[in-house]
Amino acid sequence: MTSFQRTLVTAALPYANGPKHIGHIAGAYLPADIYTRFLRNAGEEVLFVCGSDEHGTAIPIEAQKENTTAQAIIDRYHALLKHNFEQFGIAFDVYHRTSHATHHETASEFFKTLYDKGLFVEERSEQYFDEAQQTFLADRYIKGTCPNCQYPGAFGDQCEKCGKSLSPDELINPVSTLSDSVPIKKETKHWYLPLQNYEPWLKEWLLEGHQNDWKTNVYGQSKSWIDGGLTPRAMTRDLDWGVKVPLPNAEGKVLYVWFDAPIGYISATKQFFKEMSSGQHEFTYPEHSVVKVNTEADWTKWWKQEDTRLIHFIGKDNIVFHCIIFPIMLKAEGSYIVPDNVPANEFLNLEGDKMSTSRKWSVEMADYFKHFPEQADVLRYVLCSIAPESKDADFSWKDFQTRNNSELVAILGNFVNRVMVLSHKFYNDKVPHSHQASPFEYDLIEGIMQSHKAIEANIRQFKFREALFELMNMARMGNKYLADNEPWKTVKTDQARTDTIMYHALQVCAHLAWWMEPFMPFTAKRLEQQLNNQKSAFVKAQFEQLNPDHALGAPEHLFSNIEDEIIQLQIDQLMANKAAIEAVKLPAVEAEIEAPKSEIQFDDFGKMDIRIGQIIAAEKVKKADKLLQLEVDLGFETRTIVSGIALHFEPENLIGKQVCVLVNLAPRAIKGIQSKGMVLMAEDANGQLKLLSPSDLVKPGSKVS
Repeated sequence: MTSFQRTLVTAALPYANGPKHIGHIAGAYLPADIYTRFLRNAGEEVLFVCGSDEHGTAIPIEAQKENTTAQAIIDRYHALLKHNFEQFGIAFDVYHRTSHATHHETASEFFKTLYDKGLFVEERSEQYFDEAQQTFLADRYIKGTCPNCQYPGAFGDQCEKCGKSLSPDELINPVSTLSDSVPIKKETKHWYLPLQNYEPWLKEWLLEGHQNDWKTNVYGQSKSWIDGGLTPRAMTRDLDWGVKVPLPNAEGKVLYVWFDAPIGYISATKQFFKEMSSGQHEFTYPEHSVVKVNTEADWTKWWKQEDTRLIHFIGKDNIVFHCIIFPIMLKAEGSYIVPDNVPANEFLNLEGDKMSTSRKWSVEMADYFKHFPEQADVLRYVLCSIAPESKDADFSWKDFQTRNNSELVAILGNFVNRVMVLSHKFYNDKVPHSHQASPFEYDLIEGIMQSHKAIEANIRQFKFREALFELMNMARMGNKYLADNEPWKTVKTDQARTDTIMYHALQVCAHLAWWMEPFMPFTAKRLEQQLNNQKSAFVKAQFEQLNPDHALGAPEHLFSNIEDEIIQLQIDQLMANKAAIEAVKLPAVEAEIEAPKSEIQFDDFGKMDIRIGQIIAAEKVKKADKLLQLEVDLGFETRTIVSGIALHFEPENLIGKQVCVLVNLAPRAIKGIQSKGMVLMAEDANGQLKLLSPSDLVKPGSKVS
């Protein structure tokens, strides 16, 4: 077992093509910040690294849409992202950017090292090209139907529904997300990293080494990719925007964004040590840092020494890149450590529906702060309390209001306010002396110290929801202690008993302030000011934190109720956005829908025999651009069916697909081929044909009724 001396924490580099919503925050940045703040408070050396991902196809496309430059796009959104993170209290040590010279140098050197070691395979191939946009399409900019689960919105690199890793060629009915047009194939040359060569190492490092300490969702997805067999993956792309491929005769080619982006963690670390050692802090937040910096070369301790623990915080859609591709890159290079853990979160939905900026069904960070400018900690609390740690979770505005009013105000805020107000009233803002303790005090002390252990254990295991519950349980213990002992009554009859009660209640406030800091840093700081106590003075192993006669600050409310009106405003805005989107789509869809044909009787319908068939072979019919000849397994026999779908499907992409077949249609000769049956299709609003397939695999020949 390696004894780690330091912890390097990374959070997924946000793409600098637009603002980010609370789903992004809940997925990667908030849990990373909670974890990092805890380690800093515990006196451990930790470095928290992030930055803007500023390369890829979408940046120049966005610039084209806005009639501006790619540099202008990334400058705008880099500044916005950095500002929103600061508003939300995400305390990076460094927030860098992949357009920076340090990153370009680092990524180029990394690629060149692998190239010089002979690890790439150069191949010519046909790739998807968007004629409307005149650009080759990166995997993420191709959508289609997943061949594994039939989900129609799968990307060219991964299906977000079933989690299967894909290539664009595997998609059924691929379309460009940039123009919604059907892409063509065009020949190009690229450098591939043969991922399959690293399967034995992955099985030893990941499947055997992390079976018991990684989240089941992360381990399970990683295992399915490895068990399914890895294939070579192109590490370069045809594009002018990005890190140039550092090879001769590679004009117009850049590094694949998923080769380039994770190296951004390394380049950000290098930049941090460069700036900190020189005393110039263009990108860093040195006021948060606990990292020891001597020289610029110290960055290598964090990436190349085995006593450093590397933790990646990401969303589940990035698992394959951080658990398979980036570790392979690091292993192939040879001098870097690999991740010790990748605690990826699932997705956060909004009011029961998937969050989407394009559909305006989201809570953007900038919009949140317009309506709740001083309430970053309320959102941090709610997002942590519903964090999608093991399955998708749902954010609703009513729940947001309830958690604030019923938990933060009524439990945590109420306890602290009562203690501070009574201390002001009874002792003129001084900590009283404790006298004879009773069983109430013994139980309170034991409960608080047990909460310490539970909170720490849960944070170290990345169970932030449970840790937050234990923190609130500490406040509940304080409230119960006050209610059971009633110092507002004992002050009239027993001053010594009142002193003891209030002394212990104030100690609980000090414990709350220390543990609140990772979760609600702004509120924790305000409570520290009320207690006139700095977190650096906190000693976790002892109950007594405030000495008798210690001077306290003035009491003030930590939280305030959120009223119905402002919550209803958020809900109304969401519904208005939804209605506006649907109003735009509806006329176009209606125009494509044919009126129903005249009524038939059930007996007429009953004459049709529709079965599930599985396509086992497909080829184009000669001298017929629109026709495909299909061989379909119907369970009871295999039939030849000619279908006019050649303009919508590539033959090789149909192999293995299950379809609905009208089997008792009279045979018909088409281009000299006897066609026995009809494959059923649906046509969308854009005139694109879609296969009618069962949602789950069924036995060929099964009847559709």
